[in-house]
Amino acid sequence: MLRTNLSTRPFYNARAVRTVLGTMALVVAAITLFNVVSIARLTVQQRSLSARAVQAEREAQRLRTEAVGIRARVDPKELTVIAGEAREANAIIDQRTFSWTELFQTFENTLPPDVRITAVQPRQDQNGTFHVGIAVQARRAEDVDTFVEALEKSGAFHDVLPGEDRVTEDGLLEAIVDGEYAQPARPVEHAAASSPGGAR
Repeated sequence: MLRTNLSTRPFYNARAVRTVLGTMALVVAAITLFNVVSIARLTVQQRSLSARAVQAEREAQRLRTEAVGIRARVDPKELTVIAGEAREANAIIDQRTFSWTELFQTFENTLPPDVRITAVQPRQDQNGTFHVGIAVQARRAEDVDTFVEALEKSGAFHDVLPGEDRVTEDGLLEAIVDGEYAQPARPVEHAAASSPGGAR
């Protein structure tokens, strides 16, 4: 059977075309609506952030003004005095936590028979490290060296060095031994009145 379109105008499926065009129009409308909503939301956020930025800048300016006023009212000399008093108070606190008992126990364990301690001077540097100066008397320089080596081996002292020395009228060698005291500090112990070999 022969089928031929003999019409002078082509036949189109108008319903399908309208459906496609309608769908495309809906998609375009949805995208446009989404863009409009997004732009509106971003505009509101931008205004909110701008307002918060202005408020933060005003607060920062207020704080800067207050800081300038406070610095103008502070007396530099008084501030220096307060800082000095704070350092002195911290030094006193550190000295109160220094364990004399442990220090003297270390001396008792390391002191050679021919060496006598005559004075002990602990001090603390700016880094919080304790150093101890030890005045000793001995018959020979070798005895002082033995004491220095024993302090190093004890683990409680580091970088122990013998300092200045002199010979007394009795023929004894007096020397100053100084080293970094690494023994951890403990609560106050009132044992500084006496020490092995007559330390003071």
